[in-house]
Amino acid sequence: MSAGEIFLWELMGTATLTLLGCGVVANVTLRNTLGHNGGWLLVTFGWGFAVFAGASIAAPSGAHINPAVTFGLAVHGQVTWSQVPIYLLGELTGATLGAVLCWAAYKLQFDTHDDPANTRGIFCTAPTVRHAPWNLVTEIIGTFILVLWIILSPGAERGPQGIPEFGNAALGYAAVAFVVIVIGTSLGGPTGYAINPARDLGPRIAYAVLPIKGKGSADWAYSWVPILGPVLGGVLAGALALILPVA
Repeated sequence: MSAGEIFLWELMGTATLTLLGCGVVANVTLRNTLGHNGGWLLVTFGWGFAVFAGASIAAPSGAHINPAVTFGLAVHGQVTWSQVPIYLLGELTGATLGAVLCWAAYKLQFDTHDDPANTRGIFCTAPTVRHAPWNLVTEIIGTFILVLWIILSPGAERGPQGIPEFGNAALGYAAVAFVVIVIGTSLGGPTGYAINPARDLGPRIAYAVLPIKGKGSADWAYSWVPILGPVLGGVLAGALALILPVA
């Protein structure tokens, strides 16, 4: 696959991810929406199936839609290092675009929201208890689980009698959505589970430049945590998968 094709599919898939993921948070957060106060479960299910939609669209490029996945697969030898910058550029561009589209879809609700200073959480993550080293650990653990599952998840194979043994492939990208949902419900409380540098950085950039009247700071002082933590988690997962015995 050419570099241009990788860039395009990753852009489209990651844009879909952040459009729908940021969209569910906007639906829960903004006052004049039908989903207002929908709660944490609605957010986690929305983000999970946003991953399903984005990954399904980006299937031709391998459906990374997450730099942590790209780094993990590169460490594991499933992606060449020369392709990594193309994946990263597509993912970050798509994540930013998706966040802008989310704002456009909810513009009237942003304009009439009664607490515009606290709308950053629609776009990017923040810790409930701010302590950068431990926030980093939380992001590493959550991303490690996600990327290790992706690397080790069995695909479709033929059994001894030629009968297909589908493994998780029978569920397609919905299986990844379930993993993202359980990470959100189980490990998302401390930091908002970015588990994806592009998903956090792209919308944070969008929030910083969008004309949202009365908005607060983009909190750049914290922004390195949801970048470095997921990257480290993905790299560790790829490295561990290299030394695990293959059945």
